[in-house]
Amino acid sequence: MQNQAEINRLKDVVQQLLDEAKHQGASAAEAAFSVDNGLSVSARLGEVETVEYHCDQGIGVTVYFGQKKGSASTNDVSPDSLKETIKAACSIARYASEDEYAGLPDPERLATEFPDLDLNHPWNIDAEQGIALAIECENAGRAYDKAISNSEGASVNSHQGTRVFGNSLGFLQGYQSSRHSLSCSVLAGNGGGMHRDYWYSVARNAANMESAQLVGQKAAQRAVARLGARSLSTRQCPVLFAPEMASGLIGALLGAISGGSLYRKASFLLDALDTQIMPDFVRIHEQPLLKGALGSASYDAEGVATQARDIVNDGILRSYVLSTYSARKLGLQTTGNAGGVHNLTVETGENDFAAMLKQLGTGLLVTELMGQGINRVTGDYSRGASGFWVENGAIQYPVQEITIAGNLKTMLRNIVAIGNDVDLRGNIRVGSILLEQMAIAGE
Repeated sequence: MQNQAEINRLKDVVQQLLDEAKHQGASAAEAAFSVDNGLSVSARLGEVETVEYHCDQGIGVTVYFGQKKGSASTNDVSPDSLKETIKAACSIARYASEDEYAGLPDPERLATEFPDLDLNHPWNIDAEQGIALAIECENAGRAYDKAISNSEGASVNSHQGTRVFGNSLGFLQGYQSSRHSLSCSVLAGNGGGMHRDYWYSVARNAANMESAQLVGQKAAQRAVARLGARSLSTRQCPVLFAPEMASGLIGALLGAISGGSLYRKASFLLDALDTQIMPDFVRIHEQPLLKGALGSASYDAEGVATQARDIVNDGILRSYVLSTYSARKLGLQTTGNAGGVHNLTVETGENDFAAMLKQLGTGLLVTELMGQGINRVTGDYSRGASGFWVENGAIQYPVQEITIAGNLKTMLRNIVAIGNDVDLRGNIRVGSILLEQMAIAGE
C-alpha cells in the first residue's frame, strides 16, 4: 500500500528544487528524490555474520541554461543545502558547452496516466526473523547431501523505497516499491576438487519468493551436480543457454540497440533497424505495466510515458532503445527507455527445459559464464563457461574450464528454439535459448 504522506513529503522537496532552479535563472530543470530503507542479514555455518539496517536518501538535480546543462547531487535536504545544490548545478551549466541535443523531453511525451502497478509490499521482518530464515536456508543446503563440505552462507534482504521525479514542464510524480530476496551459496567437495554454486529468489512481495528450504536445496543440488567436472576437446557443437544465462545473451542485444552505442557508432547492429536480425519466430517486447513485476513502471527516468511495444517481431528489429538525448542525436523519438527497459519479454516456444535438452540432442548446456568477452562494436563473443555435456537429450557429465566463442550477429540469427522455462527474477524475462552451433575451446 502506498504511503501517500511520504510521497507528498518528497514531492514538496522536489518542487522546492524546481522553484529554486527557476529563481537562480535556469530556463529548465528536473529533480529526483529517493529514500530507501531496508534490512540485510547474513549467516554462515549456523552463525550470524552481518546484520545491517539501511536508511539512505539522495537528491539529484539537473538544470539547463538554454542548451547548457549542469547537474549536482546531495543527501542533505535542509533548505540551505538545497539552495547550494542548485547553485552548484547552475554554476556548472553556465560554464558548460552548448549541446544542441540537451534538454527536457517534449511535453507531449510525458506520462499522464499512473495506474497502480502493485509494486509496494513491505515485509514485516525483524533481524531475529531474518537470521532464523537465513540459517534455515543454509541448513537446508548443508543437509542436502554429504558431499556438501562447506558454505559461503545465506542472506536475507528486504528493501523498500520511495521515489519522486519532477521537472519544470509540470511533471511531478512518485511511487513506492519493495524488493526482497533470499540467497544461499554452498560448496561441494570430493576427490575431484571443490565446486561452488548458489541459488536465489527475489520478488516484490516476500510471499512470492521460494521457501528458504527450497533455495538452500537448489543451491546444494547445483553444487553437487558439478562434482567430477572435466574439460572438453575443442569442437563445434550446438549450445543451450540455461534461462539465467540466456538473459545475458539478450542483454548483449540490448546493449547493441541502445542509443548510446548507436550514436557513438559502437554497435554491431548499426543501421539494423527494420532488418532481419533473428529467426522469424522470435518476438521481443516490453511490458512496462505488468502488475507486481520487477521491471514495471508507468514512466521512465525522464518522466516519459512507457508503453507496451515490440522491439523485435518476426525476427525483424522494429525499434531501438532510446532516451530523449540519444533519440535526438539519432534524429528519432524517445522510446521511453531513459534508465533502461521495462519487463523485456522474449516470447517462448512450447518446450519446457527437458524438451529443450531433447532438442539440443548432443551438445553443451551452459549454466555459468565468466569474463566480459563481448565486443559490442564487432559482435565478437568469447567467454569462459561451465555447464554439462549432453548426449541424446540427457545430461552425461559436468563440464568446466572451456571457452565458448562466436559472433553475436551469427548467434542471434542461429537461434533454434526458446524454452518456456522463463526466469522471472529480473528485468529480462526469457527461457532457455538453443543455438545451432558455437565454437568450444577446451583441452
